[in-house]
Amino acid sequence: MKILIVGSGQVGYFLCDRLSCEGHEVTLVDRSEEAVERAQDRLNVMGIVGNGASAETLEQAGIKEADIFIAVTNMDEVNILACLMAREYQVDVLVARTKNIEYTSRKAVLSKEKLGIDLLINPEDAVADELSKLACDSKAFDTAEFAEGQILFQGYRIEPDSPLCDLTLAELGELRGMYRFVVVAITRGNATIIPRGDDVIQSGDRIYIFAPQQELPAINYLLQATPKKKKTNNRRAFILGGSSIGLKVAANIERLNFQTKLVEKDEDRCYKLAEHLSKTVVINADGLDISTLLDEGLGDADVFIAVTENDQTNILTCLLARQHKVRRTLALVSQPELIGLASELGIDACISPRLAAAGAILKFVRRGEVISLTAVEGSNSEVLEIEIRRDSGLSGKSLKELHFPRGAIIGAIVRGVGYEIPTGESVLLEGDRVVIFTLPEALQKVERFFA
Repeated sequence: MKILIVGSGQVGYFLCDRLSCEGHEVTLVDRSEEAVERAQDRLNVMGIVGNGASAETLEQAGIKEADIFIAVTNMDEVNILACLMAREYQVDVLVARTKNIEYTSRKAVLSKEKLGIDLLINPEDAVADELSKLACDSKAFDTAEFAEGQILFQGYRIEPDSPLCDLTLAELGELRGMYRFVVVAITRGNATIIPRGDDVIQSGDRIYIFAPQQELPAINYLLQATPKKKKTNNRRAFILGGSSIGLKVAANIERLNFQTKLVEKDEDRCYKLAEHLSKTVVINADGLDISTLLDEGLGDADVFIAVTENDQTNILTCLLARQHKVRRTLALVSQPELIGLASELGIDACISPRLAAAGAILKFVRRGEVISLTAVEGSNSEVLEIEIRRDSGLSGKSLKELHFPRGAIIGAIVRGVGYEIPTGESVLLEGDRVVIFTLPEALQKVERFFA
């Protein structure tokens, strides 16, 4: 497909990288000559320097032949106007990134339907929802739901004293009678592998699993290396940063019965936050003023969530919270190069706004019957949920009969209201939904396999 992307920021660059690797013909438009040259030097894309909302620039970029148009600059108005221009050229799929609630709320005067845009994606909403889910989990650093929440995809870090250390996948498989889950990938350093029976789980690995929702407590118990502190009904959370993300996270976990304290250094913003939150205690303080936070009960917190606009502040305050025995730390980290560093330093989970946006956008450019998708931070891997069609030729066949692409693995099969963690004997039927982990080199083969 011919895809035209406006904006070479983190989201735009990530999409150019992913989509060009999949064999699509990608053109990037940006005002910055330096940014365009960087993308052309490193990626297999054509670059055009100019205004993405200009008809002249868009025609130079090949808008008349484009199948998909994606506008992801840092300015909502430019993205909306660019999509309206692309609509006049009858581009099939239009996608815009927006941060302004006026475009995405239920009462929006200008909704995506009124604008004629297929997808308006607000990364901040997606980030806040993911942080809220991770706040409730005692172990995972990455999480995504499939099959309406029945199946979870989660990432776990293997500590030196983990009971899984030095186990082979075959040995771990013997526990399947007690624990219903499957390990679909192991990330070791910069490499991600689809494990086989003789692969050994090592300290420092990050493992990714598929598991049913109700199995999560048992799996967390299996993965914990040390006895867990007694759980109370009133979990305590500290949130640093009163941005729109911090506000939404606080509102989300209020409903989950967390005792929440939100720390914001701007006094005027504190008053506005207090107006929107019914149970959260809003504290006017600097996040690096640890003595004040300790006086407010930081040491008894179950989770510390740092969502300021500064990556370094988020990482540093999480480390300080961890030093004071906070049981779980979550950080908003926008710079890709800092995500791995933060994880190595011991922060439990780092959430990237770029992947929240990119995952939603990538779903729109997939061929076949992709129902949902999530991108995996730290690698180019993806998790897809695909429906088995009548004309696919797969119905009635067991998994061991299929020549499934190397570099991908089926982690769950959903049938009606039921599901199973598959074995080689599992049989696919028309209408089934399969959840698949795939490495980047296998992605196109997986799409063709189910086409």
